[in-house]
Amino acid sequence: MDPIDDLLTTMKMENSGYGKVRAHAPWGISFPAGHLARLVLVSSGSSWLTSDALGEPQHLTANDCVLVRAGVEFALQDEPGRDVVDCDEVFARATGATARIGGGGELTEIVSSRFTFDAVAAEPLFTLLPPLFRLSLDDTSGRLLRTTFDLIARENETSGIGTGFVTNRLSDVLFGQALRTCCEAVGRDSVGWLAALRDPQLAAAMQALHEDLAHPWTVDALARKAGMSRSAFAALFKEKAGDTPLGYLASWRMYRAKTLLRETQLSVQEIAVEVGYDTGTALSRAFLHREGLAPGAWRKLSSGSGPAPE
Repeated sequence: MDPIDDLLTTMKMENSGYGKVRAHAPWGISFPAGHLARLVLVSSGSSWLTSDALGEPQHLTANDCVLVRAGVEFALQDEPGRDVVDCDEVFARATGATARIGGGGELTEIVSSRFTFDAVAAEPLFTLLPPLFRLSLDDTSGRLLRTTFDLIARENETSGIGTGFVTNRLSDVLFGQALRTCCEAVGRDSVGWLAALRDPQLAAAMQALHEDLAHPWTVDALARKAGMSRSAFAALFKEKAGDTPLGYLASWRMYRAKTLLRETQLSVQEIAVEVGYDTGTALSRAFLHREGLAPGAWRKLSSGSGPAPE
């Protein structure tokens, strides 16, 4: 499986709500910090985006889209400084999926979806993203994202049999497309695993590593996959990924171990074998060093229940 496909599948994304706002100036809507990520599209008109996570307000125009991480508070207004109404109050007054707010001035239309997902599984991606990430809808993946927004809007307008079911499934696709667009943008512009995955010289080695994290990889073996010398491969990997090949492997083994601890009842010994450690003791030692907790204690803390047998 492609590493990004694997990540998106493991995240267990679920749509938690979709809504459309028709806002006539003057208007303002606040979105409180919460455990949900949000995807916001200005479909027509314009809006100012403000947040403590931003240095300055950002002006959004038609076709601008923003992915907002969980735990980030923000507001949308026709002009900075407008009084704002909580989004839950706005949508509580909605007719169907469409809410209305404001006075009698210029119209702005906004669509928004909010999503839940497994934060542990999402960690490798979301650590690379800023609190608010502005997406371009001008490239191929961005245009597909806009098309899905339009399909959801049309589905809600028809209100036919099974509209809720279809809308929820399309919203799941929407979030996946948004994250894919983020992956492509981050992979171009930053240091990290996405940049390494996109590098043509490293791609084959990255693919092989992610296909079998449990394999006893060495730098020599990965360099052969890349068709490079050991020293050239190690230098390029560090430049693109920001870590050594074996340090990177250890980090991904920890991500996978945490996901298995949270989502399965496998023992620590079984998880150790699954992610590439010879024994549960070896995994426990590495886990304690990186996370500050033993695997069983981490499992109990993250799930709120007792740990599976060690």
